[in-house]
Amino acid sequence: MHPLALTYFRELQDRICANIERVDGGTRFREDSWEREGGGGGRSRILENSTVFEKAGVNFSEVFGEMDAAFANHLPGEGTSFTATGISLVLHPRSPLIPTVHANFRFLTRGSASWFGGGADLTPYYPVLEDVTHFHRTWKAVCERHAELANYDKMKRDCDEYFHLKHRNEARGVGGFFFDYTGADRLDATFAFVKDAGEAFVSSYVPIVERRKSLAWTAEQRLFQEYRRGRYVEFNLVYDRGTIFGLKTNGRTESILMSLPPVVRYIYDYQPAVGSPEAALTDYWLKPKDWANMGLSDV
Repeated sequence: MHPLALTYFRELQDRICANIERVDGGTRFREDSWEREGGGGGRSRILENSTVFEKAGVNFSEVFGEMDAAFANHLPGEGTSFTATGISLVLHPRSPLIPTVHANFRFLTRGSASWFGGGADLTPYYPVLEDVTHFHRTWKAVCERHAELANYDKMKRDCDEYFHLKHRNEARGVGGFFFDYTGADRLDATFAFVKDAGEAFVSSYVPIVERRKSLAWTAEQRLFQEYRRGRYVEFNLVYDRGTIFGLKTNGRTESILMSLPPVVRYIYDYQPAVGSPEAALTDYWLKPKDWANMGLSDV
């Protein structure tokens, strides 16, 4: 286990939760401390049914032990002994005008191999270019401060490819940045990049919430948000590496599935009206673009 990463992720959870409570202005996070049979444990923090956030989860974990041999073969390293520590968060706002956001940062070892991974992505329902470009420009700036090992263009492409629902041939959202199996030969430099990214999360997302949280929304917009949340469920249960890793290593199920939205609507063969904002989401916004370099004239 990387002792500095362990301390950093635990303290990052504190800072992010404090900022989410501030922008929400309603309920405080509930904390559950848990232990994992086989080694380790964590702190799960959940905020539900509050002013801005219908459900927000920010988890810290530190687990170790033995993993299933068949699953271990999909990871770098050798043997079945592993350690993993990190922070993972998913924030589901009540308003359909505020995007859902996900981020995680982690450090893992298997045998003699060790690496960092993580990233962040934005899932809007009624996207605004100002919000999308702000999110991407935040992560591009972080990568540029660590250009010797963090290539934003590649991490942006990797994010678009990772958060793609193959069975729908559709993106989950407007992306962000994503990296994995990084830093085995440059752990200190990679840890510096991960810390910079971790500190940037609040500035990447909270200004978006501040701009949108007082705006009025309709019942029809809320229905569309609930319908689109179904895509979040599908991705997290079918493709998400963190979900799969947690379940395959006997993690705490309640904490692993905290990422799922509280209210989801499945509508058979839903077809948005041609030319509507709902149609524009899939016709325009969910097509990968160079968001960090776009201006208002590009829409």
